[in-house]
Amino acid sequence: MDNKTFSRQIKNQKKHWWFQARKKIIDQIISSINLKKRNNILDFGAGSGVNLDMLSKYGLVDIHEKNKYARAIIKKEKKIKNLYSTLKIKKKSYDLILLADVIEHVKQPKVLLKDLKKFLKKDGYILITVPAYQFLFSKKDKVLGHYRRYNKELLKTELSGFKVENISYFNTFLCIPIIIMTMLNKFLKRDYIKQVETTPNFILNKLCYIIFASEKYFIKYFNLPFGISIYVLAKND
Repeated sequence: MDNKTFSRQIKNQKKHWWFQARKKIIDQIISSINLKKRNNILDFGAGSGVNLDMLSKYGLVDIHEKNKYARAIIKKEKKIKNLYSTLKIKKKSYDLILLADVIEHVKQPKVLLKDLKKFLKKDGYILITVPAYQFLFSKKDKVLGHYRRYNKELLKTELSGFKVENISYFNTFLCIPIIIMTMLNKFLKRDYIKQVETTPNFILNKLCYIIFASEKYFIKYFNLPFGISIYVLAKND
């Protein structure tokens, strides 16, 4: 991902409906895990730390982020004890590792996940979110530095050595309009990344947030059959 795109994401993620609603979904998934009160957590590929405040409810959070600009934002705005830019991670006893829309940026996700497994406690959890459906792969994905989009079976194959506890689609309620918009932009060969990653007007932003975030009440009880994203919760086996 180029610095211009990264800068735009960081500027918008504090208010943008997608980042904030995804945080609610992740929060719901983590709350369903039987974690103790004080956990060691690694937010891997954390960007500028949009999920940090939420994760901090569950314990002590360390961050890994390769992007120099994003690390500077974290250092300025957040109090973090351990902020890593490489896999030379000191701590080897995490209860939970979060990769929120990370592995689609990685050429060899299996290798990365095998390395991260070393830092998990026995019976520790890894939570991964990814974009869904390869047919939606567009110029936007290329600009974001994505190598692929996922279906559930492909995502499962990345998790060799882990026990999959649950896997589900999400961002379901807005799926149809997003698919239509994406396919139309693909057909017209439009460069639309700036529009979708810039926070829309208050009413539209609030409406999209309410619709997307409301899925947290549903994934609590059952898996969603389709959606723009997928999450998988797995355990160190």
